Amino acid sequence: MDSISTAASKQMTRQMATSRQFTVLGIETSCDETAAAIVSGAPGKPGTIRSNLVLSQFDEHAPYGGVVPEIAARAHIDHLDSLVASALREADLTLGGVDAVAATSGPGLVGGLMVGLVTGKSLAFAANKPFVAVNHLEAHALTARLVDATPFPYLVLLVSGGHSQLLEARGVGDYSLLGTTLDDAVGEAFDKTAKLMGLGYPGGPHVEKWALKGDPKRFDLPRPMKGRPGSDFSFAGLKTALRQTVTKLVPLTETDLADAAASFQAAVADAIEDRSRNAMRTMRAASDADGPIPFVVAGGVASNKTLRARLEELATAEGFSLTAPPLPLCTDNAAMIAWAGIERMAISSTDGLDTGPKPRWPLADLSA
Repeated sequence: MDSISTAASKQMTRQMATSRQFTVLGIETSCDETAAAIVSGAPGKPGTIRSNLVLSQFDEHAPYGGVVPEIAARAHIDHLDSLVASALREADLTLGGVDAVAATSGPGLVGGLMVGLVTGKSLAFAANKPFVAVNHLEAHALTARLVDATPFPYLVLLVSGGHSQLLEARGVGDYSLLGTTLDDAVGEAFDKTAKLMGLGYPGGPHVEKWALKGDPKRFDLPRPMKGRPGSDFSFAGLKTALRQTVTKLVPLTETDLADAAASFQAAVADAIEDRSRNAMRTMRAASDADGPIPFVVAGGVASNKTLRARLEELATAEGFSLTAPPLPLCTDNAAMIAWAGIERMAISSTDGLDTGPKPRWPLADLSA
């Protein structure tokens, strides 16, 4: 009886913790977006975004065709304080009105991480509030719970400029890696493709725009890893094949650019669909779920409409249900950081003010 009572007591304590409402200030500075947000809510229900401000640095980095870490860090320093003040003002709150401060601790560019961490820890100290050091990847993975209260467990496809991963999300801090990229991340491949063809920065939206006007069957590009066991990705060979194809066509016409973009995007979609199908079947085989299993697509590349449509068809065919956040919550933002802070607060997982940046911080290293 004692053991049963203890188990019941622990379950009741957890239910009470997760049902409490929290309001968290989130700060995101891991790459080239400076962001601050206020989110209120409790796990198990969709959260309320009370403010979500993002200052992109596209103009500063565009001449270089990619993110320059030093420029990004200086921009964070210049703008973060005012963004935090504006986020609080838009939410009609003072700093004393939040329950905690959450900031991205990694992975990311170390200079930017340091700016956000120092700011977040300083605010937490000044207001005597708990501080939560958030894993940027976990924040992406948890966005579906902010938007739709997606229940655990679920399959996550995380596709961004720095990451391409398939994971089983079993709980906060509890992730099993099913597949990852062996070389370039898919967002990086989009950026490099756009730079190669002179389409502009950031690459993903520009490639998608040109692809709408092109013939995806004109160029026979490889589908890396397609048909192989497992769920790992590879995009370096595709990028090389595209460069060789484009080089032969110089000078490029607008038709060439559109067809190359469409062919590249189709190859990426085919590869991701194949890798995701394997992960779905692996998870389904180990699951005792009767109904559809949630399939969450997160990260900046999740805003690609062609990819979303393809993955929605795949999910339906494999007995999964697709959840993709609204487009503004796919790219880096502070609302997801604040929500991850809420998830962590609900299980009493906070961090000390001696927490440092973690430029490399795999989800597998997390704990609840």
